[in-house]
Amino acid sequence: MQKVGLFSLLAIVAFAVIFALLPTSGTQATNTAAQLQDVQLTLYPTRDPDALWRFSAAHVTNDTLTGTTELSGLSAGQRFLRTKNAAGGYSGGETLDATLTTPKLTINGQDDLLTDKARMTLIKECTDIDLIGSAQDPVKIQQGVGFSAPETEVNGPAMHAKVANLQMDFQTTILSAGRMELIGNLDATETCRDGQRVTLPKT
Repeated sequence: MQKVGLFSLLAIVAFAVIFALLPTSGTQATNTAAQLQDVQLTLYPTRDPDALWRFSAAHVTNDTLTGTTELSGLSAGQRFLRTKNAAGGYSGGETLDATLTTPKLTINGQDDLLTDKARMTLIKECTDIDLIGSAQDPVKIQQGVGFSAPETEVNGPAMHAKVANLQMDFQTTILSAGRMELIGNLDATETCRDGQRVTLPKT
């Protein structure tokens, strides 16, 4: 009797599992997204191995089917460069290269960052870059390349301009650009030293 009871129990469990996995008519597709709250996320881009990104987000949703991660409620976004030793290997040290301020962010399957609008601050260049896009034409931060946006305002010691369709790398080299509007005095009154803006002496 014990053996029969055990086999019956196993059959019931197996039936229940199979029944739970069967598709149900009239219901939506299975939700493939995992949701987390108050997350500290570190991203190691395969196309930019010398860099890493760190984010603090109130909400993170990862969709395994599409390979995308949605971050919202961001309180910090930072890009670091990994320092190397004399032999060319990574020493474990990091240098802050840029900060990213945006209300929400999407990380796609290629580790690129997409958003509607953001402010990128390049530390070494002392430059603030306001990037403006839309859901149809978003701001793109492409690993190993740089960043682009339909509308951009660049505010640095030697450049203050509005630029359409700007693509720029992380060293402020303009890769491509459309219409450009220079703002303010063309003569630089500031310079960048050790990540800080310094006013130039009057001559």
